[in-house]
Amino acid sequence: MTSTLTPPPQTEERPIAGERCDRCSAAAKLRVTLAEGGDLVFCGHHANQFAEKLVPIAIDFTADPEFEWRGTDLMASQN
Repeated sequence: MTSTLTPPPQTEERPIAGERCDRCSAAAKLRVTLAEGGDLVFCGHHANQFAEKLVPIAIDFTADPEFEWRGTDLMASQN
């Protein structure tokens, strides 16, 4: 019998309790994956402040469920 390895299900990287904004150290609300590699984590204030600059360099993002990021609509309109 041949055994098959099944990879673990994909886990979403979410800002979690304990992660802090890369700009001000407030609680993280948004993680942005950059096209050049790496990611940035922002509080709600800085995520919305930098939305227009983040959208062109982002390939993906994950936001806390209770947070509405201004960049969501901007990213959708680019696709």
